[in-house]
Amino acid sequence: MKDLFGKLQTIVDSSEIIIDRPKGSKHPRYDAYVYPMDYGYLEGTKSQDGSGIDVWVGSGDRRVISGILVIADALKKDSEIKILLGCSDEEAQTALDKSNRGEMTAILMKGEGV
Repeated sequence: MKDLFGKLQTIVDSSEIIIDRPKGSKHPRYDAYVYPMDYGYLEGTKSQDGSGIDVWVGSGDRRVISGILVIADALKKDSEIKILLGCSDEEAQTALDKSNRGEMTAILMKGEGV
């Protein structure tokens, strides 16, 4: 698993973090969904859905990977990862809770930055 986090860290280190959904903003399609932390993506990367790799950014060092969420969405019939950057244990749990809703389920893999 160390190799996985090492490779992801290389991607983070070489990418700009774009926050397109700041803390407190509403989801563009679901008004009831409010982002508890900054949310965005790594510019110049590609995830399984064809857009940039998603990131949750916590209150710590935004360049340190605290973990990843592995997500499966039965409604959209897809899966992806979301990288947690600078997240405390509480923030990682919040991101996990936000990703376990409806037809979506997630697990948290903690990184060495926690």
